[in-house]
Amino acid sequence: MGFVDLHSHVLPALDDGVRAMDDSMALTHVLEQMGFDVVCATPHQRVGMFVPTRDAIDGAYARVCEGLRGRSSPLELRLGAENFWDELFLERAQTGAQPTYTGGKAFLFEINTRHAPPRLEDTLFQIRLSGLLPVMAHPERYAPFWDDDDARYQALARTAALVVDLGALDGAHGKRECTAARRLVEKGLAHGVATDVHSVDDARSAGAGIAWIKKRLGAPAVTRLLADNPRRILQGELPD
Repeated sequence: MGFVDLHSHVLPALDDGVRAMDDSMALTHVLEQMGFDVVCATPHQRVGMFVPTRDAIDGAYARVCEGLRGRSSPLELRLGAENFWDELFLERAQTGAQPTYTGGKAFLFEINTRHAPPRLEDTLFQIRLSGLLPVMAHPERYAPFWDDDDARYQALARTAALVVDLGALDGAHGKRECTAARRLVEKGLAHGVATDVHSVDDARSAGAGIAWIKKRLGAPAVTRLLADNPRRILQGELPD
């Protein structure tokens, strides 16, 4: 059983991820080599930046799946979205219409890196009561949580799955982000890790992050954070 990537931008020409089919094929090949057998494509949904339509997403997904079949790839590509916490997300969340991972049991979201939304924990709790599992992308990026002795992270982790970017563990996104990412993983507050790949270069940083986990915490932590827990998250379960 291989790794599961909960966060990637491998579908072409939808957002700030890969631009063309050749790039998608190259990136998915690298992910296969890294040990992933399930990759969730999570194109951005953010007002004013990237809101690709359902038809555009489905079309890109179909083309990449066809490409994977053409090269007899063992990789299973699934769909999701990276939902930015904005007016579109909140409108959709009122009726459970925010884009979810394939299977409809969990969804990925991100927030502003400098300002946490009001009533964040309360809103996540209400969403969780509705039966959906919120999955927070790259919690290490959110400056409002850095200096509170992990109390905010602990509160969030009771309702949402926290999924750290692998590249952040290698310092790819900044010093403070690296410190927060490593702390979340070492203290067991991270429920999983993901590549958040936009390019082959991102995959190299993600690979370095996997190596850091293995060296620091051992192979069982790699399996837990990259295989076991992500599969549970896709089933709508919040790992212990």
